[in-house]
Parts: sequence; C-alpha cells; structure tokens
Amino acid sequence: MATTTENTARAFNDLVEINKTGAKGYQEAAEGVTSPELKSELSRFSQQRAKFAAELSQHASKLGVSVENETTAEGLLTDAAAAVHRGWINIKSVVTGQNDNAILGECETGDSVALKAYETALKSGDLPAEAKSVLEQQHSQVLEAKNWVTQQKGSAN
Repeated sequence: MATTTENTARAFNDLVEINKTGAKGYQEAAEGVTSPELKSELSRFSQQRAKFAAELSQHASKLGVSVENETTAEGLLTDAAAAVHRGWINIKSVVTGQNDNAILGECETGDSVALKAYETALKSGDLPAEAKSVLEQQHSQVLEAKNWVTQQKGSAN
C-alpha cells in the first residue's frame, strides 16, 4: 500500500466535502429554477456530485484515509465557504423571484471553487496514479458542467 501523505488526506477530505456540498447546492438550484430542462440537468449534476463524493471516499479508504472521521482546518474552511454558497443560492432565489440566470450564476461560482480544489489536489504531486486518474476524470466532468451552466446562463431569464 502506498504511503499516504497529509496532503493526500487533506485533498480527499476537501474534495469529498466539496462534492457533498455541490450535490446539495445543485439540488437546491434545481428546486429553484423554473425551466424544466434546467431542473433536469441541475438534478443530474447533483447526482453526479454525490457519486463523485462516494468514489472519492472509496479511493480514500483504499489509501487508509477516513474522510468521514478526519477533519482538517482547510476542510472546515472549505465546508464553511460552501455552506455560505448554498445560502446564497437560497437568498438569491428569494430576492430575485427565483431568477434562473441568478441561480445559474451561483452554480457557476460553486463549480469554480470545486475546480480550484481539484487543481490544487492534482498539483500536490504525491497522489497515487489511480487516485490522480480519478481526480482528473472528475475535474474534467466538473469543467464540462461549469461550461454548460455558463452557456445556459447566457440564455436564461
């Protein structure tokens, strides 16, 4: 078994939390938008993020990292920022009368945060090859989702 560094453990902890938060955020966004197409796609992104969190937890477990029990200061900060972000989705929905464009903007912001976390983890250099491959695949899919949201934002009400 490969030696797990503190950076690897922190990366998995942070990314699991970000994906759990992303799943919740996308679900809230899906509930807030008016377009049936947006509802469907945002719900799909919510399920995707929940799947990512589960995959990361599984890989962390293989490496001897317990993401459910380990809490890092960085993880707490990430979770706090993500909780604030979820709150913004709710606040903007109410303030703007559930304006789809504003909700999509918040999803875009959330994905930007997630992408930065993936990029930080991938730059650490001490990830096992299999874990790095999973992170690269997930990063690519988060980027695709963000690009889709950006496109939709331009045409939403």
